[in-house]
This record gives sequence, structure tokens and C-alpha cells, in this order.
Amino acid sequence: MILTNRIKLSVMMFLEFFIWGGWFVTLGTFLVKNLNASGTQISMAYLTQSIGAIIAPFIIGLVADRFFSAQKILGVLHLAGSLVLWFASQTSAFDSFFPLIVIYMILYMPTLALVNSVSFRQMRNPAVEFPPVRVLGTVGWIIAGLTIGYFGWEQTSQLSLTFKMSAAASALLGLLSFSLPPAPPMQRNANVSIKEMLGLDALRLLNNQSYLLFFLSSIAICIPLAFYYNFTNLFLNEAGMKSAAAVQSLGQVSEALFMLLIPVFFLRFGVKKMLAIGMLAWVLRYIFFSFGNVDQNYWMLIAGIVLHGVCYDFFFVTGQIYTDSHAGERFKSAAQGMITLATYGVGMMIGSLISGPIVDAYVTSAGHDWAMIWMIPASVSALVLLLFIAFFKDTKVPVKGTETNQLL
Repeated sequence: MILTNRIKLSVMMFLEFFIWGGWFVTLGTFLVKNLNASGTQISMAYLTQSIGAIIAPFIIGLVADRFFSAQKILGVLHLAGSLVLWFASQTSAFDSFFPLIVIYMILYMPTLALVNSVSFRQMRNPAVEFPPVRVLGTVGWIIAGLTIGYFGWEQTSQLSLTFKMSAAASALLGLLSFSLPPAPPMQRNANVSIKEMLGLDALRLLNNQSYLLFFLSSIAICIPLAFYYNFTNLFLNEAGMKSAAAVQSLGQVSEALFMLLIPVFFLRFGVKKMLAIGMLAWVLRYIFFSFGNVDQNYWMLIAGIVLHGVCYDFFFVTGQIYTDSHAGERFKSAAQGMITLATYGVGMMIGSLISGPIVDAYVTSAGHDWAMIWMIPASVSALVLLLFIAFFKDTKVPVKGTETNQLL
């Protein structure tokens, strides 16, 4: 890549995840403190990301791979999303907040696949070139958390400002998207079926037994992931941690460090071990949360947060690169949309549906029995890990570039 494109893609990634991290981390605490929501309602709010993720592949398949350039669609979605976030910041009841966040997530979730697609289209060797660009997204998430902590919005019950902050960043990215490197549709002049137009042609990837197992594992591991995304900030605030959102950004610091090392780990471990290590980190994280506290075992809380880097990079980033290597040139956007559907869509939806009632079942006079709550996702993660190790076969993937072939 030329330097100009690298800079543009890095800024794109920074804003993409600054927007998400700016309101998503503290959503549970916002709903409890500002809208008096229950655990089930918190899960319903987080469930909206799954609704968006399930719809995302159809938007990508219908539009990005067929009719319009990916960067232009990205711009339109973020401009519309900025307006919705601003209106969401004005709500005072869950019933009025929920439909707005549903609309926003339908707009936002396709952009996760689009930023990957725009990036991969500019790269000859994604396994080497993608991590240094993607790491700026992690930096954006960190800056969002530090901003919330710096202004003390959690302690002063001003978390509605997080939505306004993200709305401003979304408007900025929407405008900048139109200056990103071009990612024109690959099928513009091709005769395609309805199946291909809907992005369903990417389902052919599931004919590969190894990829099918990876796809199913992605769904399964995101069930316990919903507990982390939905309730960690509320858990840390109830535990008495000060500036919890800022402390949680340590997870993204870890994510950034490990992301830069992904090419090295690929060479050393290969796909199967990378994915398995990511799952193992999930198990350990929930165990640390179960036994951690702000007194003698404060280090366990920090360790559980820091493990996020291993959890995310070794599984999600590895999975995105693995998916790109399997997808044909014509369906790279649809393939990224499909893995988004598996993880943030189906997996997180199941996790959100079960996590809320579980958290409500362990309500106590002081808050919640978090020790019992966290052992449930720990057990599910351990089961998924054991099944993955037993059945996944690591295969050499035909991708561009000798270097990448060696990595995979």
C-alpha cells in the first residue's frame, strides 16, 4: 500500500471503533442509572447489535458487492447513524430508547464488514498488512474509554453524553469515507443470481469442512462473549472500581499490542492454535472475574480485562484473515458480512437472550452475585474450546503471496 492509503485506512479504523466504544461499553450502566432498566432490558439493548449483524450480510451482498462502492456506502451509513445516536441521547425511557438503538445497529453493524472490505481491497498480503491498520481501531476504542473516565461521566450519571460524542465522530467518519481509497463493486458487470445478490453465495465457504467448524465455533464462542459485552461495565461499577470504562480500555491496550504481533504468532502457531488460544483466554477471563474483587484480588479484575486482547485478536482478527483467505475475489465483502453474522449476529443474539435472565436470577440486595454469574460463561467457553480442539483440522489455505501461505 502507498502511505496515503495506509493513513486514510488507519483514520477510518480509529473512528469506526471510537464510535462503537464511545457508547457501547457503558450502555448497561447508562440503562440502569438513567433509564432504571433490568438485566433483561440491558440484554435486549445489546441484542440490537445481533439484529444489525444478521441484516448486515444482505446489505453487503445486495449493495457493496453489486452496485455501489463500499466506501460510499460506509459514508451514507455513518451519516445516518450520527443522527440516530443524537436522538438516542435525548431519551428518558427504555421504551423510546430501544427502537432508536435498533435502527442504529442496523446502520452500524454492516460498517464492520465494510471497513474490512475497503482495507483488504488495498492490500496484497492482508495477513501482514491488515494488523497495523486495524490496530488504530483499537486505539480509537481506548481513547473513547479514557475520555469517559477523564470526564467522570459514569460517576456523575452523564452517560447520555457518550451518545453525543459518538454521534459527532460518526458524522466525521461519514464525511471522510467519501475520500477513502476506492473499493468498487466486484460484480458490477457480472450476471449474478438472486442468491449472489443477497450475499448468500458466500455460504459456499461452508462446503469446506474446516471452515464450517470454524463458523460454528464462532457462533458458539460468542454466546459467552455476550456476558462480557453486556455486563462487564455494570459489574465493575458494582464492585466499586473507579472510572471503570477507562480501566476497561486496558483490554484494548492489550488488543493493540497483540494485534501488532499477529504475523509473528501466525508463523509460530498457525490457524488452529491461534483460535484455540483465543478461546482459552475467554475461559480464564471469566474465572478471574468470578473470583476477583477491588480488595485482595484486584489483580484478577485487571487480568480479566487485559486478557481481552488475546480473546479478540487470536480469535476475531485471525478469523477475519482466515475468512478473507477462503473467499474468492468476487465475494470478499459478502464473506466478511457472513462471519459478522455468525459472531455478532447469531452467537451474540443467543448470548444476549440467555445472559439477561441469568443476571436477573442472581440479583441480591447489594447488586448481583457476580461470582456465580461469571462461572456460567466460563463453563460454556471451556466446552467450546474442547470441541474445537478435538475436531478442527488446520489446513493450508491458498491465498495471495508466498508469505501469507507460510503464515496460514
